[in-house]
Amino acid sequence: MRKKRDMETFNLSFLDVVCCGFGAVILLLVITKIYEPITIQKSQKDLKALVSKLEQELEIIRGDSTVLNQRLSSSTTQLAINKEKKNKLSGDLSDIEGQYDTTKAFAQIQSGEKNALFMIKQSLTEIMKKLQINQSDTEGRAVGIPVDSEYVIFVIDNSGSMQNNVWGKLKSSMADILAAYPKEKLKGIQVINCNASYLYPSFKAGWIPDTPTNRNEILRRLNNWNAICDSDPTRGVTEAITRYTDNKKRIAIWIMGDDLANNLYDDPVEAIRRVALKFNKIDDNGVPFIRIHGMAFPNNATFYPVEFQNMLRVLASENYGAVVVESY
Repeated sequence: MRKKRDMETFNLSFLDVVCCGFGAVILLLVITKIYEPITIQKSQKDLKALVSKLEQELEIIRGDSTVLNQRLSSSTTQLAINKEKKNKLSGDLSDIEGQYDTTKAFAQIQSGEKNALFMIKQSLTEIMKKLQINQSDTEGRAVGIPVDSEYVIFVIDNSGSMQNNVWGKLKSSMADILAAYPKEKLKGIQVINCNASYLYPSFKAGWIPDTPTNRNEILRRLNNWNAICDSDPTRGVTEAITRYTDNKKRIAIWIMGDDLANNLYDDPVEAIRRVALKFNKIDDNGVPFIRIHGMAFPNNATFYPVEFQNMLRVLASENYGAVVVESY
């Protein structure tokens, strides 16, 4: 009887335990279900806040990207400008280097020409001395230069290189030339520039009477003579020959200058030679009516002094004249 009671007690206790376990499980489930919506809702809010924050950061990043792109574009443009400036400066540098090389070469040429001119002047000086020794007093020559003309025409280069560097020498040389002609023989003077402009326009086609007063006035007026001159005596010499030659008067034409810098003719020598050949005649005694002399004044501002002096030599040689080259 006791044994049976013990078994029933055990069975009831076991059932109690099982029921309590199920009850606990159900209670846990109920508790979990109650708080689950709150947790999900909170998680959704957190996610929305995170998404909103990320979107804001994305906008900021996009704004920074736009600014960076603008800066990149500006930097690219500036780089292109700097590259263009660099190329231009490189070109300018090349030009300057070329000009330097040209100037250096030109200086060397000028130095050589100066030495050559010095040797030519020495040679001409020796020739003039020999001519002076061998001449007689009745031949009408001054240091080998014929002074048998009755009229003297000066064709002068009055360009800037002459007026700024050797104008005093030119006036002194003109005075010496006029003094070399016999006073009783010289009748008239004329002064023309290389462009055929007259120092005394009122005497155009006429002659300035040779008097001491007029000589001084000519030299004084030269100080303010600003007529345009192209440093090419072709027009001036042509004017002197064509206007004043009549094969009755003996005329001396003195070409005075320093350069052929702006010669307007392809061959100035040939242009003058054609005119001189047409007008210059020889009298029965073998004396020419026109003598063409030349005086060169090389200086630091000349470009083609040798060409100018060669032109003078050719014209003087063919027209019974002489050439004088002044020193620097």
